[in-house]
Amino acid sequence: MATKANEAREIIAKALENQSDVCLTCSFQAEDMVALQLLRERIPNVPVLFLETGYHFAELYAYRDEMTARYGLNLVNVMPKQTVAEQESVFPQLNKTKPDQCCKLRKVEPLFEALDDYSVWFTGLRRVQSPTRANLQPLDAFPLPTGKQLLKVSALFDWTDKDVWAFAKEQDIPLVSLYDQGYTSIGCEPCTALPADPGNARSGRWAGRKLECGIHIAGGH
Repeated sequence: MATKANEAREIIAKALENQSDVCLTCSFQAEDMVALQLLRERIPNVPVLFLETGYHFAELYAYRDEMTARYGLNLVNVMPKQTVAEQESVFPQLNKTKPDQCCKLRKVEPLFEALDDYSVWFTGLRRVQSPTRANLQPLDAFPLPTGKQLLKVSALFDWTDKDVWAFAKEQDIPLVSLYDQGYTSIGCEPCTALPADPGNARSGRWAGRKLECGIHIAGGH
């Protein structure tokens, strides 16, 4: 475990060379908490961007607030342009009828707008999470719609689930209680179910209609 953690620290150190405008996107799932712990060793006050879609599990919101208080996080709640009520008054049940559009409005567009303030974007992405992430690179160039290019950093790119949970235990990082209910990938509550395929952690997302919200496949990434 020490070897994996040190390799991740080396990736983080390389990404931080001559860089100051840094953020981490955090869904408060296990790998994001591990990535956050490693990054906070270097930047204790790193901006932690949370996509506040308005549709998260109550348990996730409670855990977010608990971890923010526990670690004194510099939490940035990234908000969509419309509230849930405003969106649903125009597009009832958009998450069911057109999930791609719902993700675009509540996750993709707000995040890309927020990321424009930074030059380095850290994630907790891992190759084993999904077939769509099998070729994930630890350091990658990511173009925003504005034309700005970020350095996207996935320091845990080759970590297994066992690696993540072992590090969390070693560092005494409590994890969200939804894992105890059998969830393996946690997104918005209406679009998250228990995994349909034990071999694919994200198979419980969007009722199997897709595996990604659109953030990490934009621009071919």
